[in-house]
Amino acid sequence: MTNRIQHTFKALQAKGEKALIPYIMAGDPSLDVTESLVLTLAEGGADLIELGVPFSDPIADGPVIQQAAERALTSGTTLKKILSTVRSLRIKTSVPLIFMAYYNTILAMGLEKFCTEAVSAGVDGLIVPDLPPEESDELCHATRSAGGPVVIFLLAPTSTPERRNKVSKRTYGFIYYVSLTGITGAQLPDLNHVKKNVRAIQKLSQKPVAVGFGISTPEQAHHVAQFAEGVIIGSALVRNIAEHHQDPTFLSNLKALTQNLKTALR
Repeated sequence: MTNRIQHTFKALQAKGEKALIPYIMAGDPSLDVTESLVLTLAEGGADLIELGVPFSDPIADGPVIQQAAERALTSGTTLKKILSTVRSLRIKTSVPLIFMAYYNTILAMGLEKFCTEAVSAGVDGLIVPDLPPEESDELCHATRSAGGPVVIFLLAPTSTPERRNKVSKRTYGFIYYVSLTGITGAQLPDLNHVKKNVRAIQKLSQKPVAVGFGISTPEQAHHVAQFAEGVIIGSALVRNIAEHHQDPTFLSNLKALTQNLKTALR
């Protein structure tokens, strides 16, 4: 099963580059703005983009992303409307799009219907932070039957060697390494410890490893890119959008910020 995610990582590897993966909350402050944000991030050099699907009880997320989810829900954002936005985006960009969604949201639509709609819309990947690999057979079967989106699993500092091995075999596209034992937006821990764990995962698997949680500056992104194949930046961007999206120069500033982050990965 090969899609835009795998193609992107292979192309980056051939050029000796690392993947910049920004995360934004779909529907914050509105889905029209989300569409503009995705296009601006792609123009600025984002290699893949994560779209958060707002949920009322986002247990893996810190205050910044929780508040973004609340704003998105208040603005009337639904999974169905996000899929419609992806359809619109696919006319304008081929950047890989990955949903980060809690399992209840997907179950509410129905696994088969969600997977079919996601493939039709142009969603490439799916991260479900509250679904452990041991309980994912039904979802994985539904995604394979529909021809996608590929399911990406997470590993944490506390993951055992057995769990690392299981996730490295089951995940598609890349392995998402959570750099800390906490919520999104927390402070990035000692990078030597992060590097040690990423290296251990890389010994188990040929699949790319992308590091997320706690990375907020170009300097931090640069250091992580020295050992990981991808760098995920979420809370810092979500905060920036919340504070500045009404500024007339916001999109041009966001593009420049994205370019700076991409440059920092070298």
